[in-house]
Amino acid sequence: MFLDWVDFGSTKVGELATTGEMSESGTKLSAESRQPLLFELPAGDVMCPGTEEAGGGRPRLRCAERDQVQFRACSWNDLLPADHEARVVWDFAQSVDLSPLYEAIRSVERRAGHPPADPRILFALWLYATLRSVGSARELDRRCHPQTGELPFQWICGGVSVNHHTLGDFRVAHEELLDRTLTESIAVLRQEGLVTLERVAQDGMRVRASAGAASFRRAPTLQEHFAEAQEHVAALKAELDADPGAATRRQQAARQRAARERAERLRQALEQLPLVQANKQGTEAKQQARVSTTDPEARVMKMGDGGFRPAYNVQLATDTQAQIITGVDVISSGSDRGQLAPMVEQHLERHAQPPGEMLVDGGFIKKDDITKVNPQTTVYGPVPKARKEGVDPHAPRAGDSPAMAEFRQRMAMPAAKEIYKQRAATAECVNALARNRGLHQFGVRGRPKVRAVVLWYVLAHNLIRAAALRAELAAGDD
Repeated sequence: MFLDWVDFGSTKVGELATTGEMSESGTKLSAESRQPLLFELPAGDVMCPGTEEAGGGRPRLRCAERDQVQFRACSWNDLLPADHEARVVWDFAQSVDLSPLYEAIRSVERRAGHPPADPRILFALWLYATLRSVGSARELDRRCHPQTGELPFQWICGGVSVNHHTLGDFRVAHEELLDRTLTESIAVLRQEGLVTLERVAQDGMRVRASAGAASFRRAPTLQEHFAEAQEHVAALKAELDADPGAATRRQQAARQRAARERAERLRQALEQLPLVQANKQGTEAKQQARVSTTDPEARVMKMGDGGFRPAYNVQLATDTQAQIITGVDVISSGSDRGQLAPMVEQHLERHAQPPGEMLVDGGFIKKDDITKVNPQTTVYGPVPKARKEGVDPHAPRAGDSPAMAEFRQRMAMPAAKEIYKQRAATAECVNALARNRGLHQFGVRGRPKVRAVVLWYVLAHNLIRAAALRAELAAGDD
């Protein structure tokens, strides 16, 4: 069966015709009078895949045709459900004060300049990307592609194009803004009564750094490489001065930038070397101290699997009742010892209120820290074991301060042990959620950039927890 165009006067009528078929006027159409075929139709009815012929023949069905291109008139809001997580992220991004980012934009009205992407879009993209375990700017760029990307990312973009360079720079360039956003968001939750800071659990999490084990060098090698790097920078400058046309501007800029960055990393490594040596005991150990030439602030740490790799120690403090992260820090020490007092001081500075109780594991227990945070903060944690057999670790010792003696006696009580059980249910859960969202290895170098990445994870976690807390509160009111 074919589709023929038959001319009746000035009107073209399309009808299905076969050889010898009658026209509407009753005359038989000859093969010579028919026009050329527009396209062929199947010989029979369209059959769905997998259908079999029954007793009366194959069933006639309307089958799915998913390869068919369709054009629909709709907006982005029509495509995304009203309760989608991306909308929650966007609502939070709209509530954040991004005025410092807007003030830095040089493309303004009545002046030349290409308009950049709205910083609020970039902010929301990275928050949602963190929730979806996307930690690569290139991968985020791919998911935002208008044709091949994913709908939630496309909805956040709203037709605004982005690229991985812009996304990568934005992620690590605003540490102070992210830190301030964390403080302000917790203040809002405290006003709503969702966070009290009465009981906070702290724990450290070691995350792999973007540095190889072979990048660590001792002092003589560092000094030698630094001298070579300085000579290389000077040689490139002299080459440019002698023959400006030796290479393109882009090649010259790339070579000089790479040389300067390498020299800067080596300079930072030499500055970090005394800090590493200070933690070593003995002259020989100090001479063997090494620092990475790719990420000078990273340190070799013992990881959860028992191996030793370059890493950073991420410190997180979480409200046990709300499961909201209230404090964050990134340190270069593989030990948690001595990090209790700084976290209490951070809460006092950030929230104008120290935690009422701090739950920590044995790695945090230090007599000076317990004494320093007393009496505003009560510490719960394992009591250090006695070196001699038969000595009660909960009994006060001669060298203990009053706060340390009180800590030992308190942890001997069953009520204190029940309170301490909340530490694992809080701190370990938060660490596990961060791991599930992709916090296994940093793709950036340097403590400021690493801390910015950690803050994205903290804000994303708190955003989802705050939404859940508000939903529970609303359900309770109903």
